[in-house]
Amino acid sequence: MRVQKFSRTLVVLLVLLSFSYALPSCFSEGHTLTYNLLDRPGGTKQYRLSVFVPQSLYEYYAGQGHMQFSEADFARFVTPQALKPIADKLWEIYRDYENFANGVLMIVHQIPYAATEPAKYPVETIVENKGDCDLLSYVAASILKAGGLEVVLLYYRDKAHMNVGVSLPSRPRYARTGAYYVIYRGAEYYIAECTGGNWSTGWRVGECPPALIGEAPIVVTLENCEKQSPGQVSASYTTLKASTLSLTSSSTFIIQGSAITLSGQLMPKLPNEKITVYVRIGGSQWVAANSTTTGYNGEFTCTIKLDEAGICYIRASWSGNDDYAGADSPIVTVTVLPLCLIAFLIMVPLVCAVAVIFLASRKGCREELPEIPSIQVSFQESLC
Repeated sequence: MRVQKFSRTLVVLLVLLSFSYALPSCFSEGHTLTYNLLDRPGGTKQYRLSVFVPQSLYEYYAGQGHMQFSEADFARFVTPQALKPIADKLWEIYRDYENFANGVLMIVHQIPYAATEPAKYPVETIVENKGDCDLLSYVAASILKAGGLEVVLLYYRDKAHMNVGVSLPSRPRYARTGAYYVIYRGAEYYIAECTGGNWSTGWRVGECPPALIGEAPIVVTLENCEKQSPGQVSASYTTLKASTLSLTSSSTFIIQGSAITLSGQLMPKLPNEKITVYVRIGGSQWVAANSTTTGYNGEFTCTIKLDEAGICYIRASWSGNDDYAGADSPIVTVTVLPLCLIAFLIMVPLVCAVAVIFLASRKGCREELPEIPSIQVSFQESLC
């Protein structure tokens, strides 16, 4: 029975292996979104910001946990590091916190409103180009925090609504109504309403929707927001150039618990660029397994250890920069053989060899034994 079980395991592994190598090694080119910006609320100078999201980064966040059990979980969906290139670009055209905050609102006001369940991370919202009040607030809070502003999430439980509070050094001068704010720990956080479909004339920082005036929202601070991201979006006011990334593995078969060396080439040949390696075992989610930096000619190498048996998919990703869109490498497939299977493959020849030796020795013993003469014994009935 044990031999049959191992045999079935071997057959299943071979079938999975054949299927995996039949999969195409193509890869997505990622997602490009564009947003309009004004130099200030009501301004006349217009900019067009291009944002590129690598497919690997989108799939990474799509594979993360999305459940929310309390208001404290809201902060987990704020990802400043992933959206920092957007904040950096906004600071190129804005000179103060209020204009920066209004620029962020111009961006989220261009994302179509749609009721969404469950919650999603900002990268998902940007790629899918839709979201409701909490998803838009997560995007806005991520960019604001990445830009260095003090920001909180404001949750109106009775209204089932969320927006953002932004701390500013002075009263908002572009607010067309009274400047509304909440006080938390002695600081004034001005309302930043993230819903609304008109990017150029929509809500400005300090303005509050009439239905929310007088409400006392729950203030959710961002101490528990994401501190590090495996990758970033890229952003530019010009058309981003295309880039490519190659990836090869030192082996296509390894034993469970072993390490492999990965190598690749970034084009353009830029040095000191971060490369993230994502790994997926079978049908599991993508995880960031390692990261490295490119050398002088854009080449890179790194080592990863694979502790889980199965068909392993590996790809590398570059987030891009001001001039180039990010890139994902083609997916490399590596088969990680389980230790029990290796033991089985080793034991079978050994058992066969022992069996052959044993049978041969038995045959030799029979040939050496002398022939025993047959004795015939007859029995006769004795008569009394």
